[in-house]
Amino acid sequence: QVQLVESGGGLVQAGGSLRLSCAASGRTFNNYDMGWFRQAPGKEREFVASIFRSGGNTYYADSVKGRFTIPRDNAKNTGYLQMNSLKPEDTATYYCAAGRTDFSDAYYSKNGASYTYWGQGTQVTVSS
Repeated sequence: QVQLVESGGGLVQAGGSLRLSCAASGRTFNNYDMGWFRQAPGKEREFVASIFRSGGNTYYADSVKGRFTIPRDNAKNTGYLQMNSLKPEDTATYYCAAGRTDFSDAYYSKNGASYTYWGQGTQVTVSS
């Protein structure tokens, strides 16, 4: 089992920045790929970004490419989502997830069904 706890959400003005954290406990964090997903009210959950278990390789949704990054620190069992140039359409509940995906295939890395463990979510609200 891996337990994931997100933090760092909040209210920010458009153009601002936030850094979300995902603290993992339980099994060895660096055995798992990590993803961030988000869900806005009335919308389906969508992929945001993912990173390979050892770091390095990443994927991003087109809507956040160039604005968000997804570093991880395996020594601290923590992953992050650095969000810059935030827009009102980024408003959502953000979830981190961990799993052993077929990371070389973007389809699986971007698919929530590939992830086994999920955090409880943290709210991000961007005001215009």
